[in-house]
Amino acid sequence: MPISFTCPHCGHSTEAADQYAGQTGPCASCGAQVTIPLAEAKPTAGGPAPRKPSAGGTAGVTIGVVIAIVLGVVVVCGGIMVALLLPAVQAARESARRMQCSNNLKQIALAMHNYHDTYKTMPPAAIKDEDGTPIRSWRVLVLPFVEQQAVHNRYDFNVPWDATENQFAVDLSIPLFHCPSDPDVVNMPAQTNYLLVTGPGTIFDGEVEPRFREVTDGLSNTVLAVERRGTGIRWSEPADMDIETFVGLFGPNGANKNASGHVGGINVVMADGAVRFLSFQMDPNQARALATRAGGEMISGF
Repeated sequence: MPISFTCPHCGHSTEAADQYAGQTGPCASCGAQVTIPLAEAKPTAGGPAPRKPSAGGTAGVTIGVVIAIVLGVVVVCGGIMVALLLPAVQAARESARRMQCSNNLKQIALAMHNYHDTYKTMPPAAIKDEDGTPIRSWRVLVLPFVEQQAVHNRYDFNVPWDATENQFAVDLSIPLFHCPSDPDVVNMPAQTNYLLVTGPGTIFDGEVEPRFREVTDGLSNTVLAVERRGTGIRWSEPADMDIETFVGLFGPNGANKNASGHVGGINVVMADGAVRFLSFQMDPNQARALATRAGGEMISGF
């Protein structure tokens, strides 16, 4: 039934269909906004009749529910997608870092070969003074062969590595000498992760200047250098990894916790320049055979 109402602004009286009850619109006389009053409900035997919600109100509630459901689905699906993709993204990043680490080792081996071609010998692991104190690292000697001639020219070879004259090198970061998977590099950018394997029977046995022809086990079967996480060794510092420490990384009881920035093993570069990823589960005896240059051992499957 029609609803009679009066505009509170101009006093104009008019009627509207009951389906517009509760809605707001302009007055036909003055144009001011007027809310049409609700129709009076007819009483029933059980009490007052329930008021029928307007079509506009029902539509608004329905749209709100639909939007809430859609947003909920988007949030849930987005969370699931992130959970599924995150491991893949992390794995891809680590794969790229491991490849960069491998490339660094290749460049170091190439520098050793170029040094050998120039001087007919590789550099010693460390040069010592007359008191037997290491004062210079092989990494300083190969600088011209890793595109660091300017650093080599500035370095003072008349004083030890940590002398005031060489302080610039102590604090200098050379990306080639550190593994991108080692988070410690952030706090110590001049750190190196690449060490020669030294000690009895290795290529770098004592203060000798080794030659490739002395590696009778074969260049492809003999470790030249290894990557190690968190060494705390600066690239200009004359310090490396002895053979016992290297062998101790492997086997079920190996001291391999946090030894590498890569999961399950470490990168090593052989004397021929090939990079190998050695599992920490390798037999320690095989690791020792790989570290020696003339042991005559049978090596396979590494």
